[in-house]
Amino acid sequence: MDCHSSREKLDAYLDGELTEAEARAVGEHLRSCAACAAESAERVQLKRAIHVVGQKYAPDAAFRERIQASLAPRRTSRWRVLWRPVLALAVVAVIVGAGFFFVNRQRAAERQLLGELTDLHVTTLASSNPVDVVSTDRHTVKPWFEGKIAFTFNLPELQDSPFTLVGGKVAYLSQSPGAELIYRIRQHQLTVFIFAEQAFANSSPSNGIEIAQSFTVRSWERNGLRYFIVGDVGQQDVDKLYELLKSVQ
Repeated sequence: MDCHSSREKLDAYLDGELTEAEARAVGEHLRSCAACAAESAERVQLKRAIHVVGQKYAPDAAFRERIQASLAPRRTSRWRVLWRPVLALAVVAVIVGAGFFFVNRQRAAERQLLGELTDLHVTTLASSNPVDVVSTDRHTVKPWFEGKIAFTFNLPELQDSPFTLVGGKVAYLSQSPGAELIYRIRQHQLTVFIFAEQAFANSSPSNGIEIAQSFTVRSWERNGLRYFIVGDVGQQDVDKLYELLKSVQ
């Protein structure tokens, strides 16, 4: 794929609207073209800024209730008895609506979290210096994080596995520092993020597999830590790395 074709499909790639084959082709081009990778990083930052502004001015539930109350027609006292069943149904509707609102808000927060993780992954792909500590040896990478993050973690041996550890760096999510580890399988790069579980008090990410912006994301919690695997590979490869990481937790 050439630069012109890649940039035409870049927005659709970041929004997860391409087919698996198209997304793989664009991803491979971004890993080999510094100019297109930089363009991808700029568009990621622009999309994130637009999303933040849109969320900032969204009306809350209390505002909607005040507007509805101001528009409600007033009735004389003789109609109050007749309106009681209607009011009871309205209360039930509000309770049900509040439940749906809460669920939707939680889901929106989770989608935003996954979007931020995939943005970090794409930014690392586009960087000329993707890691701060370069090493294929877990015994070099793990000690490097001491004093930089408030927790420790274990990494698996990779002998007889298709994965290679490239290195790592400190990543920040919601102003909380965590570990960002880069693994490679064939020509693909996977990012493993590790954060303290308490950093997600407002987002409550769920365990399991998600697809965000054409990337496969797997999340799980263990011993007070929240793990994420992000990559443009199939679920089978993500599951293999997941099993390796869980074997040392």
